Amino acid sequence: MWADLAPIGRHAASGGYRRHAWTGADANCRTWFQEQAEARGLTYETDRNGNQWAWLGDPLGEDAVVTGSHLDSVPDGGAFDGPLGVVSSFAALDELRRRGAQFRRPVAITNFGDEEGARFGLACVGSRLTAGRLTKEAAYALRDADGITLPQAMEAAGYDPEAIGPDPGRLARIGAFVELHVEQGRALDLTGDAVGIASAIWPHGRWRYDFHGEANHAGTTRLADRRDPMLTYAETVLAARREAELAGAVATFGKIAVEPNGVNAIPSLVRGWLDSRAADQATLDTVVSAIEAAAHEAAARQGVDLTVVRESFTPVVEFEHALRDELATILGGRVPVLGTGAGHDAGILSESVPTAMLFVRNPTGISHSPAEHAAEDDCVAGVLALADVLEGLACR
Repeated sequence: MWADLAPIGRHAASGGYRRHAWTGADANCRTWFQEQAEARGLTYETDRNGNQWAWLGDPLGEDAVVTGSHLDSVPDGGAFDGPLGVVSSFAALDELRRRGAQFRRPVAITNFGDEEGARFGLACVGSRLTAGRLTKEAAYALRDADGITLPQAMEAAGYDPEAIGPDPGRLARIGAFVELHVEQGRALDLTGDAVGIASAIWPHGRWRYDFHGEANHAGTTRLADRRDPMLTYAETVLAARREAELAGAVATFGKIAVEPNGVNAIPSLVRGWLDSRAADQATLDTVVSAIEAAAHEAAARQGVDLTVVRESFTPVVEFEHALRDELATILGGRVPVLGTGAGHDAGILSESVPTAMLFVRNPTGISHSPAEHAAEDDCVAGVLALADVLEGLACR
């Protein structure tokens, strides 16, 4: 399975993956998922929001146990973020069949669409729509860098955008959702464990900063006469690092757009996107407020106009303690429990169904990069742990 997925959406120059929502690479990943489902005799379906499902047992049955993750990527992302969870889910089902497991609850494997938000700027679109945490109107307003709207992209990919929206009936039939994911950090590497259990997802959000200055000639405009938004943006980037470090949080400006974007032109507009995360809401609020205050101070000093728009936000997610403890019991009680600053579909679904997560060791801690990696032995340990969990939840 891993070898079949490996070439899909891989960029020859960077070695990273560009599996963005509703593109050709995404379609090929979706075809792969359907083929894996059908090869195992599972009932395959796509829901109203474009999420894929592969069912063992009655898709309309109650108290189902669901696992899976996503197959899309960030720009030039790694091979493991998302796909490891989907591949491991199919492999865990194969392992349970090898064991002769008898299922008393329906089991499903899922691929949630547009988890990374790389194309339209909003993460977890498929699960947000399903859980009613993204309205149809807001989804229709999403556009990519080329001005293509989400419904246009879905329609071009052969899906009906008119159908999107909350799916409470489907969620009501799910008794537990367990997502396996490569760890996006080095906590497991530091403890020496191959597999861990998630405790919580840090609150996190994305903010767009629009710095409006005055376009002018780079060679003839005196420094004192400039209204240069790039200078204000640069000060804001440094402020983000400073405030995050002081608070023990993280803050990153990882995306920028410049107009007119000429080498010999002072910009008229610099647009930067801030991603910030912290262990608790109060700390995140403190960091984000301090960054915005520093940006406004710099903008006023340099004659630049600034607007800040919060584009997305996800509050802290405490995974259901009872399910988390049940996973720990199934896995022998000695599995480390750790928090994470990364968002996941499991976090979005947590308000609607009991959710839990398993992490597989990432020896370098690198993620969202071609250097992302997990050793084969650790991946196998993750599959076996997931198989044990599914057996404990669905077969006993």
